[in-house]
Amino acid sequence: MKERSKELLSVGFWQRGHPGPSRIPKRWEDVTPAWMTAAIASRHPDALVADVALLEKDDGTNRRARFGLTYAQGTGPARVFLKAHAASHRWVHFRNGNLFGEARLFRSGATLSVEHPAVYSAIVDLPRLDFLLVMEDLTLRGADPLDATRPMTPAQVVDGLRGLAKLHSRYWNFSAPSHPELRFVQTWKDRKGWTVGLNKRVPTGLDRGRGSLPNEILQYSGTEIVGFWSRYVASLAVGTTTLLHGDAHIGNTYLLPNNGVGFLDWQVVRRGEWSQDAGYFLVSALTEKDRRAHEKSLIEEYRQALDVPDAQRPSAAEAWLRYRASAAYGLAIWLSTLGTDGYQRREVSLALAKRFTAAFLELGTLNALGG
Repeated sequence: MKERSKELLSVGFWQRGHPGPSRIPKRWEDVTPAWMTAAIASRHPDALVADVALLEKDDGTNRRARFGLTYAQGTGPARVFLKAHAASHRWVHFRNGNLFGEARLFRSGATLSVEHPAVYSAIVDLPRLDFLLVMEDLTLRGADPLDATRPMTPAQVVDGLRGLAKLHSRYWNFSAPSHPELRFVQTWKDRKGWTVGLNKRVPTGLDRGRGSLPNEILQYSGTEIVGFWSRYVASLAVGTTTLLHGDAHIGNTYLLPNNGVGFLDWQVVRRGEWSQDAGYFLVSALTEKDRRAHEKSLIEEYRQALDVPDAQRPSAAEAWLRYRASAAYGLAIWLSTLGTDGYQRREVSLALAKRFTAAFLELGTLNALGG
């Protein structure tokens, strides 16, 4: 026990005000029982981990691992999921302002009024440009992670939109003075870190989409499509803003056994106008046929679910206009992803590029953007 106490001290278990480990293991194999005891202490202060078993690991866009835990005393989760940064993608996320967003969000203690994974520890290592999250293994709750090859039903999208509306309502018009724990959250803006990557990859995505995407989209240059993205993103800082997930496409969602929808991967957390979350989620989650048939009623579901003063609730006409404009965001993002290797499977990127292309054209997104 004396040796265990020394090891707990060495990983920052007793760090004042921040229970949990202070260092990020270089390798998943370096995780020890003492390190894991510190990692889950915020929710299980009486637990003492006896053994950790590395069940699986996947070091791709991020470093991910799943561990099984057994206990010498107390109780805790049977398994946990760990997420850290992969060095190969570190500078891209740093340039875009996304590197520390998720870890800082969960360190902040802010209440997220939407279904999401429980987080035991969140470490931010600024000098090494790294972070680590220790969170629940959602499979223990029967969660089913989705992607674009398995679209949602309209009823499931209703649940997701209602969850986003709860999140947005809680932080409607928030600011650094009103919520100092969220002062790190950036307001959406057209920053070079994003446009450099988009300008590089969207043209490749257009080339790869030939034969699958309509000519009405292929006639645009990559520069024009990134320009549409920039115009939309610039509009997100105008008027009423809120706390956004920022990357709420179907690939960052999961279904629970009761058909409830949860949201993963909060790295792009932002302050901005509600339509970026609601539109990005809705268009990505439905087949084109279901989107056409249900989008108006779904946007109205979201609008009515907002728990804000009536004077601040967007009108039906305003909500529809902003939803129409939001397709410019997903169009550029998924053409860029289609043009990039190593982030998403090709069939996922193409499916989402097709959904946002169809929405962009059918909703008159250019007109909604004001030109």
